[in-house]
Amino acid sequence: MTGTVGNLSWKADTDRPNIVLMLADNIGFGDLGCYGSGGDLRGMPTPNLDDLAEKSLMLTQFFVEPGCTPSRAGLMTGRYSVRSGLNSIIVGGTPSTLQEGELTLAEICKENGYSTGMVGKWHLGEEEQSIPTRQGFDSYRVGILETTDATLYPQTMRRSGLSEEQIEAAQSHIWESNDDGSLRRVRPYDLAYRRHVEGDIADAATSFIKEKSAGDDPFFLYVGWSHVHYPEGAHSDFENRSSSGPYGDMLMEHDHRVGQVVAAVEAAGIRDNTIIIYLSDNGPVQNQVISTDFKGSSPGPFRGEVGDVLEGSLRVPGMVSWPGNIPARKSNEMVSIHDFVPTIAGMLGSSLPDDRPYDGVNQWKFFVGESERSSRDHLITFIGGEIAAVRWKQWRIYPKQVIQSQTNPSSLGVCAYRAEGMGYPSVFHIERDPREEFNVVGTCAWVLGPYMKIVGNYLTSIKEHPNPPTFSMTSFPQ
Repeated sequence: MTGTVGNLSWKADTDRPNIVLMLADNIGFGDLGCYGSGGDLRGMPTPNLDDLAEKSLMLTQFFVEPGCTPSRAGLMTGRYSVRSGLNSIIVGGTPSTLQEGELTLAEICKENGYSTGMVGKWHLGEEEQSIPTRQGFDSYRVGILETTDATLYPQTMRRSGLSEEQIEAAQSHIWESNDDGSLRRVRPYDLAYRRHVEGDIADAATSFIKEKSAGDDPFFLYVGWSHVHYPEGAHSDFENRSSSGPYGDMLMEHDHRVGQVVAAVEAAGIRDNTIIIYLSDNGPVQNQVISTDFKGSSPGPFRGEVGDVLEGSLRVPGMVSWPGNIPARKSNEMVSIHDFVPTIAGMLGSSLPDDRPYDGVNQWKFFVGESERSSRDHLITFIGGEIAAVRWKQWRIYPKQVIQSQTNPSSLGVCAYRAEGMGYPSVFHIERDPREEFNVVGTCAWVLGPYMKIVGNYLTSIKEHPNPPTFSMTSFPQ
């Protein structure tokens, strides 16, 4: 960390509420009952999340980045992931990693007197400077440093003739921190443990809440859930519970585990002094090709999957709850995952360093109901370091068109393509055309003026603060 926060102005613990931030994996806009097109409607009820939504500021226009790593980078730093070189999903063996110089949300909380802890999925790098305990967290338990994809790798590696030594070297593990912040392996993260990890994450989270609620300092707990990422892997207690199949079983278990964490806050008697934030990291995976019985997450009325830049890939569930302080309501105002760093820093009376650009905006007045309007009206999304989409008000603009793949099944997301047009971007009106079927660039070209201004402001920012080199697995130096 090279930047530090300043202007610490908190006066009492009532100015420093506990914070429990839960980040789900791959839950789409159309999965939860409270968002209107999931839950009971799809044979997979979500009573705990529906109840939390009823007591929260429920955001119906909450945006993230197009993958696990980029969204997590945006959440922790308050900056577009491309500014920290993390705009691609980290794959083992590649150099992408969170750098020491980034200032994280955990570090901001820690500098304000918080005890900090993390459980679950991190996915911001495995190098020493990148692990949670070197980025502001006092402890890390049931740690998934990479992604649940890796539980599938040994099968195909064996079928490809790789040696057991090579397979063991690539094996994903569960990690836990030592007193000095170093990490130790606890057990392999394999397909067998896949069915137990979500329960263990919940147990570790509830233990942390019980322990820290008895102390004098406020706490910040970051819970990185593994569900509902493929491969399907609900605990046996939840198998065959959903009429919609294995994906529904996983979602129902996830809902139960979220309920356990909320119940732990209530049991500790600290609900009125605890902000609970629930978010998804990106949009859905709609098909899991290794299993014909798996029908995945849904983008609801939108189009898009994790890895692409369409509305359904980036618009996901988001809830913020603090009884007596954040009025419970449903809002369609625009908020992004980058906004939590400046918002929480602002709540704590801290100023962010001025040696780097921040893309998040302080939403505190909107959260607490002092303003009816969000402080955000646009968002830029990147693929491979390149501006791939701009959302401005109700308009979505693409420099290159996103095209569904010709594979079987045909797919969006990481399997999709992007193609050059005829010198004009594609323009869609999301409120009139949520599935982005009618390109209106010919009749609404006036939108290109605000679009170019947004792009221009970003390009100006990187002249003074250049982005680090972008890592790519498809484009190489000549």
